[in-house]
Amino acid sequence: MIFGFNTDVKHDSTVYHVQSEARENELLLQTQVFVRGRCIGKRATPYADKVKEPSFTDQQKEQILRDQHRLVLDSIRDGKLDDVLDKRDPEVLAAIKELDVLWLNAESVHSDRSIVMRLRVTDGGSGAQGAKLTVRFARPDAAPFYTQVVTDTAGNAEMKIEMDESGLPDSSILVQAAYSGRTATRKFRLRKVEA
Repeated sequence: MIFGFNTDVKHDSTVYHVQSEARENELLLQTQVFVRGRCIGKRATPYADKVKEPSFTDQQKEQILRDQHRLVLDSIRDGKLDDVLDKRDPEVLAAIKELDVLWLNAESVHSDRSIVMRLRVTDGGSGAQGAKLTVRFARPDAAPFYTQVVTDTAGNAEMKIEMDESGLPDSSILVQAAYSGRTATRKFRLRKVEA
């Protein structure tokens, strides 16, 4: 069973996006913290030892992930995020293959009444060819709009959505990448950049 949690939380003037998911292939429950689309830290709980126990259920796994997600949210609210993030050796963390979604043109997406998003999917830092991106575009006063694209040989994809600029400040885009049986989900908020 694939499940996860996504929450935005504000501390001082910074909005943190906290994403938790069960990484089934790595037997890892992972929480990542993003600021403006960039991952600033992670907390991970391996569960390989528990899988061997016949009494270990998906509900228990989900509860462990839920508790971890809540711990990170509370630490942000208390201004103590660094206390709960993984401090493991960077080489150990790098050994865990990460599926990631990057927004390449975040500073310039709206022109000619359209949003143009250039995205890159990486797997362990390298471009993921053939990753399927499912995009959910949520707008004020309108039903969500869904679209799908597939990445090219470099792991890049581009999508275009017609939209008036006035609706940008209240819109958000949820992007889920699926690749080699794994998923990564990112939420992006749209805002108008003052000239």
